[in-house]
Amino acid sequence: MLTLIPTWFIRYKFFNSLFLGLSVGAIFTLYAPLEPSVYSLGGVLLATAMLVVARFYHHILNASWFFKISLLVEVVLLLAMIYFMFTSYTYQTALILYIGYQVTFVFGSYLVRVETLLLQTDTLLTKVDTAKQLGYLFGMGFSYLFYKVLTEYGIKEAQEQVYLLHFILIAIEVLVVVLIVKSFKKV
Repeated sequence: MLTLIPTWFIRYKFFNSLFLGLSVGAIFTLYAPLEPSVYSLGGVLLATAMLVVARFYHHILNASWFFKISLLVEVVLLLAMIYFMFTSYTYQTALILYIGYQVTFVFGSYLVRVETLLLQTDTLLTKVDTAKQLGYLFGMGFSYLFYKVLTEYGIKEAQEQVYLLHFILIAIEVLVVVLIVKSFKKV
């Protein structure tokens, strides 16, 4: 049986949201080759998968499954980014990245629900939500500055900027994986 360690979990949520803030603008460039119908089909599949996950809540609303699913989500993101770094920028690459991100979104509602159940107190929920918002704000601000600095140094192509950002994203995601592991202990 696992239990959540709030101090590590708060750090995890900060860096997880920092990653989100940094990456949110890159998505538009990564997904550019995809046609709009892919998003429609992806949305249908996402909603269907989320329904399936919800049907298992009676079994997975606990710390052990929360850890396993959180780790799965983070590892899928890490693998998707590594794939992007080592392949050419094609329709197939965009589709694989889209599928990878959609797999992580399948568990979005579940992760929020269990997080609330495990934290239990308004004090811890406040700390986690504050860490999440600060991470997101710092990430968005840093990505803005990052793109501006690259442009200033003559790197103006969006694909090249996003590629360079992925070095930072991968480093943060490795830290996120370490922090999610440290956020739980066996009891």
